[in-house]
Amino acid sequence: MGREEQQEEREVLDSIFPDEIQDISDTEYRITIVVEAPKDFGEETEDPVIILNVRYPEAYPDEAPFLDITQPPNASKHEHLDIQEDKARLLEALQPTIEESLGMAMVFALVSTLKDAAELLISERKQAIEAEKEAEAQKAEEEENRKFEGTRVTRETFLAWRDKFMKEMEEEAARRQAEQEAEDKKKRGGKTEEKKLSGKQLWEQGLAGKAADDEEEGEDAVESLKQLKVEE
Repeated sequence: MGREEQQEEREVLDSIFPDEIQDISDTEYRITIVVEAPKDFGEETEDPVIILNVRYPEAYPDEAPFLDITQPPNASKHEHLDIQEDKARLLEALQPTIEESLGMAMVFALVSTLKDAAELLISERKQAIEAEKEAEAQKAEEEENRKFEGTRVTRETFLAWRDKFMKEMEEEAARRQAEQEAEDKKKRGGKTEEKKLSGKQLWEQGLAGKAADDEEEGEDAVESLKQLKVEE
């Protein structure tokens, strides 16, 4: 009875996979599966191809088939799928389908499960790489933004800043004054400007009486000159 069911399943599989199935013996064959790997917009890469090797035990389908996963000779290595490294994981993904299908034909379900498992594995790895790139980009952005963040203001930092600012303002004012005085002196031909003292400054320096005396002496001299001119 098992052999009859095996032949019936094999005939059905011929109609489903006319170009993908290849016999090895009466009880063994292989099915080529094209894995539809997710691609970014504009990305042009070949889809990976895997081969499911199936061999019927005498008691199949009451007993699970012997399975193996390989790839075509000289197949290019896919970026996110390596049959040698991923075989155990892919075969493990078939176990639930095998357990659920014991007692009935299961190879078509196994092909579908294997294809889905390989596509999921590629998608997970692609997403992991994208997530890592996004994390690195976010980290770089945070570091860049941190350059523009100011120092947190406290009373101590504010007082220190204020003292520094006032000192810089005083130094700037002194510098400008010195520049202005140098410019004024240059305009005067290098002569120092004679500043007229106020009355208060004359008094404080004891020059107030002297200035008055000088003024009176000047007036007496003028009067004397007038008298000399009259006498002539």
